[in-house]
Amino acid sequence: MVNTTLVTGFLLLGFSKDPELQIFCGVLFLLMYLVALMSNLLIVTVLSLDAQLQAPMYFFLKNLSLLDVSLVSVPMPKFILNSLTHNNSISLPGCAFQLLLMTCFSASEIFILTAMSYDRYVAICCPLHYEAIVNGHVCMLMAGASWAVGGLFGAMYTAGMFSGPFCGSSVIPEFFCNIPSLLKISCSDTLLAVSPSLGIGIGLSLSCFVCIIFSYVHILSTVLRIPTRKRQSKAFSTCLPHLVVFTAYTLSAFMVYLRPPADSPPFIDRLPSVIHTALPPILNPVIYTLRNGDMKRGLRRMQKSICAFTHLADEWKDVYKSSKAATCKF
Repeated sequence: MVNTTLVTGFLLLGFSKDPELQIFCGVLFLLMYLVALMSNLLIVTVLSLDAQLQAPMYFFLKNLSLLDVSLVSVPMPKFILNSLTHNNSISLPGCAFQLLLMTCFSASEIFILTAMSYDRYVAICCPLHYEAIVNGHVCMLMAGASWAVGGLFGAMYTAGMFSGPFCGSSVIPEFFCNIPSLLKISCSDTLLAVSPSLGIGIGLSLSCFVCIIFSYVHILSTVLRIPTRKRQSKAFSTCLPHLVVFTAYTLSAFMVYLRPPADSPPFIDRLPSVIHTALPPILNPVIYTLRNGDMKRGLRRMQKSICAFTHLADEWKDVYKSSKAATCKF
């Protein structure tokens, strides 16, 4: 007979039981979170305000940055708060909400990366028809579908996961409510309830993976036929960042979601979770900025605009002080 003890909350083990090490981890994750948050919001700001960066590629990049901000903001603040207050508990609704948002944003990010690969495929393999195929309406449709399908999958998966009770221990050997740990302590009927959404998720992920591989095989064959080195380098510079981001994201996701959870894994076994949640939001802005001349020029233009605005504000401040002093004399 299965032990169906009623669980009202979970205990996130994090990385250490030592209070001093918990504070160190909390401060370290706080710095990582602030770097990821500010860098991605900077990209969103530049792409939203710069009229010269309104191509479909930058539209998808803006959506990717918004997803990175959303994804890293789900587990990080809770873990930082738990580490600094030495309280590793999370309520059942809180865990469900965390799982819902994590699965929503993770699935949406895979779809956005697939849309970005399709955009690069059309731009390089069908350049004459690029504006007709990847127009504003198509971009909005692909981005909206990515967010909507990701949200639908997250809702289905979370509803199936929390449709029944949890058996045995309420300890989650991670710093957030991840899927393998919850599957391990869920009852058999819960596993059956979550199987359809799990199958759909695997099918969609494999479909996206095949689409991206197909796109880059054709992109590579097309680029190698380009006669000039300069044009080859330009084509690679627009595709290489996306390929690096996709590889890092999928490899870390496989390491997190396909690795069987242990009861109390060592510190090194919890690093894939950190890599999957924190590293892509930190590296994506660096990769896309350093390898993209248009982004660099956009950042410089925004910097000049900020300096000009600051200079203008100082001038108005001096004029105001002068007029105020002249008024006082009268």
